[in-house]
Parts: sequence; structure tokens; C-alpha cells
Amino acid sequence: MLNVAAYRFVPLEDLPRWRADVESRAQALALKGTVLLAEEGINLFLAGTEANVHAWLAWLHEQMDAAGAWPFQGLKAKQSWSAEVPFRKLRVRIKREIIRMNQPAVVPAAGRAPAVDATTLARWLSQGHDDEGRPVVTLDTRNRFEVDEGTFEGALDWDLHKFSDFPQALAEHAAELRDKTVVSFCTGGIRCEKAAIVMREAGLTHAYQLEGGILQYFEDTRGAPHWRGRCVVFDERGSLDATLKSD
Repeated sequence: MLNVAAYRFVPLEDLPRWRADVESRAQALALKGTVLLAEEGINLFLAGTEANVHAWLAWLHEQMDAAGAWPFQGLKAKQSWSAEVPFRKLRVRIKREIIRMNQPAVVPAAGRAPAVDATTLARWLSQGHDDEGRPVVTLDTRNRFEVDEGTFEGALDWDLHKFSDFPQALAEHAAELRDKTVVSFCTGGIRCEKAAIVMREAGLTHAYQLEGGILQYFEDTRGAPHWRGRCVVFDERGSLDATLKSD
């Protein structure tokens, strides 16, 4: 079965209509998983047959909002495979945030922080510094139990219980990071969208997000250099190794 994960920060209105349309189309294609909708965008984890997943994504790309725009056109999904669908049912929910940080002033759709791609990060970590000679540190923005399963070698871990703890942890540690290049990372990139903005606003001028998160790093780098362990995913597979397999 094909598993896809994707998100996009984009202003959405009339959320009940979006919820009804998204759910109806996913049900018609026998997909299972979770889709979160909020005024700030969409976050999804879905699984089904390859043909049906691709059909649903194609349908989503073609949807127009009331203003005549295509909010999901070009949305890219990260893919992995499993023998069975790792979700028990389909859930489409309206939330206050697609990833909760409790920082309403942080609006990724208004402008995202700079990102670094997987191959560049791998090269920086191998050489021990960025292309301008600054020390590079990776910052894990995930929760404690996720970090325990696996993380980058030497990554900063602030022992977060939930993502909304990140701004306070940053306030306590920002001074230690001012002369470094800091690359925040998370599972699929969504938490880093907000984390990197907050870091920039805190005066960390060399703060970046890892484009596509850990899953993209696994996909784009051969053998996931500098990574140790597994990556937690939020379905019945539990976690994935660096080849994007659950066993």
C-alpha cells in the first residue's frame, strides 16, 4: 500500500466545505488516515492503493477556493510503502492549527524561513561546518519519545514534552546558538516551518529548517549519514528505518 504525508501552510476559508469535500473524495477512494484542516492550511497522512492515493492527490491539486485560487496546486507528498494500510479509519478534522504552537503571530503562509536541503545538510555535517565556515548544529524539535527512537548525531535535544514548549525552550537557549548555523528538523518538516520562523525572530540569523524533514532526508541521502536509529511515524507502523521501511 502507498502511504503519503504532506502539508501546506496556505490560508483556507469555509473549512466545513473543505472538510466535507475532502472526506467524501477520500471515502470514495477507500483511503484511510488523517487529514487536518485549519485556517492556516492542511496536514495529511493517508494510505491506500497506489492508484487511489494518486487519484486523490490529483483531485486535491485541482480544487479551487472561493477566490478562484488553487491552494493545493503543486503540493508534494512524501511516499513510503507498507504491506497493509497502517490506519484503521479515515478522519478529517478541523483544528485551530495544523501543528499546534500557540503562537498566532507565527504565520508560515506569510513567508517561510530559509531551508536547507538534505544533501547540503549531509555535506555540512560531514565537513563540520557550513559553506561560510560556521559550526553547524542540528536542533531536534520533536517530542522526547520521538528523539528516543532516533536522531542526528550530536543533535540538540531540549527534552520537549509537546511542540508548544518550543518557544520557551528557545528563549532559554538562544544565546548559546547566536554564532552557529542552526538547522531545525522534525519528521516531515511541518514543525520546522514554525520553529525556524521563531528562531529567526529570536535573532538567530543563521537558522534554517531541514527541507522535507527527516523523511525527506532518508529519501534523498544514501544511507542517511549522521543519523542514528529510527524515525517515529504516527500510524500503526510505529517507526521507519533509514530506508523508509517499518521492519
